[in-house]
Amino acid sequence: MVYYDHHKETTHSSFNLNNNKSSDPRATHAQVIKSNVTKNIAVFNNLITHYFKSNLSSYAYTLFHQIPSPNVVTWTALITANSNTLLSLNHFLSMLRHSTLPTHRTITSLFATCASLSSLSFGLSLHSLTLKLALSNHPFSASSLVTFYSKCKLPSHALKVFDETPHRDNVSYSAIIVALAKNFCYSDALMLFADMRFQGFDSTEHSVSGGLRAAAQLAALEQCRIIHGHAVVVGLDSNVVVATSLVDGYGKTGLVNDARQVFEDNLYCMNVVGWNAMMAGYATQGDCESTLELFHSMEASGFVPDEYSFLAILTSLYNAGMFLQIDVWLNRMKVDYGLEPALEHYTCLVGGMARAEQLEKAERIAMTMPFEPDAAVWRALLSACADHSAVDKARVMAKRLLELEPHDDSAFVIVANVLSAAGRWDDVAELRKLMKDKRVQKKGGRSWIEVQGKVHVFVAGDWRHERSLEIYQKLAELMGEIEKLGYVPVWSELLHNVGEEKRKEALWYHSEKLAVAFGVLCGSVPPGKPLRIVKNLRICKDCHEAFKYMTRVLEREIIVRDVNRYHRFVNGDCTCRDIW
Repeated sequence: MVYYDHHKETTHSSFNLNNNKSSDPRATHAQVIKSNVTKNIAVFNNLITHYFKSNLSSYAYTLFHQIPSPNVVTWTALITANSNTLLSLNHFLSMLRHSTLPTHRTITSLFATCASLSSLSFGLSLHSLTLKLALSNHPFSASSLVTFYSKCKLPSHALKVFDETPHRDNVSYSAIIVALAKNFCYSDALMLFADMRFQGFDSTEHSVSGGLRAAAQLAALEQCRIIHGHAVVVGLDSNVVVATSLVDGYGKTGLVNDARQVFEDNLYCMNVVGWNAMMAGYATQGDCESTLELFHSMEASGFVPDEYSFLAILTSLYNAGMFLQIDVWLNRMKVDYGLEPALEHYTCLVGGMARAEQLEKAERIAMTMPFEPDAAVWRALLSACADHSAVDKARVMAKRLLELEPHDDSAFVIVANVLSAAGRWDDVAELRKLMKDKRVQKKGGRSWIEVQGKVHVFVAGDWRHERSLEIYQKLAELMGEIEKLGYVPVWSELLHNVGEEKRKEALWYHSEKLAVAFGVLCGSVPPGKPLRIVKNLRICKDCHEAFKYMTRVLEREIIVRDVNRYHRFVNGDCTCRDIW
């Protein structure tokens, strides 16, 4: 038996494994034994890692079990090699039973494992242990903990860990920026990106891409351009991750031409993710011609389309109103490319068939597809039934939607409007009572507009803005002007029993109208340039109708990105052709 001295781990062993990484670890192991360095545990720790990297795990375990007193580095090698599996956590528990305490490197690997396994309970216990061992303040541990909470969709926990980290670096800043951007805390992500630069930390590809992701979701064009300029200055603009984020950012802010320019400038380094990002930008606009052109170019360049490539195509066809083509492309995806459609692909198909007035076929697809229909599927069917005045079927779809999301206010609103259009007032009254009994409240809509790099957020009837009085005066002026042109309010049935003045007030002060009024009022959006509004929900029919008239009054474009798609209002029309 070979004996090991676990006290003799040094960084400079008499046998240097670093020069033998490309060789067979078994041959290297034999050389170690011949060279008589068997009492230096550092050599065997490195060798264990070498075995794992060479997919010779059985040799690694054999060597590990021959070491009478493995130290923390030995255990960490074992844990890290099995990252993303339960074995990693089991090895950690064995290490603790052998009275060996972890280091920040051990903890970092373990949090990554908990994140990949979505093991919140183990991660919380591990966090508690790091506090007891004073390891949680180390930048590496803190960054991995932030990422863990991010993947568990607990951004407030991630932010608390970051705030309590005394020694921050660009890695910890990158982790929190990405965490917030992935968990819908977009404004916070942008503020921390600015703080990172103010504190003098260098940007990384992750912090820049995280900042761009946040700017894209807010459709904050100026922020996107500022971060783009910063990326150019620090030399990260040609990094494939950053370039892809720029394509995605400009695409989601509606500037597909700018996105295409970045894409073409970095074509040499673009992978399939970058191609998909560019296609998605066109798809959101309903530009199926450009989406398909890019798809064929990607194939010609040697890239193999994946499920996201086809999702972009299906989305573009849906947004372009080419509903019957969706089924054709879904079949091509399965037959010609051997790809299995996901629920999102079937949702496009169901929605497309329903919009094409093939309601029975759409429902049959929803019931027979290889996935349990989720709320998005029933919501797509409900909206289509409402558009085609299929009253009874709309009630069925609403019931299915409410079984999954009992407090979805949109289901009540849509069905109420369909019933009222059919003159079924008793059913409307019953529905209103049910909504009241269930204490369903209309979800708060939010809209925002970016002015001079600052994002201004509005909610319906909002008076919190410092210029609220001026905003309301400007909005009243605009509404008066469009009424002269023939604008007629599109009432929601939930306002049926409300007086006319109250109803008008309820429609006038929607969040997107307030955002437009502010954009016109502040004068910071150059005349002639489009007013860009983002809304967290589907734009309502009344605002959609009002904006058509406003473009004629203002003689400028209004671009709205709602939860479904882009709406570009020009000269009294919308590019969505009233399909959204």
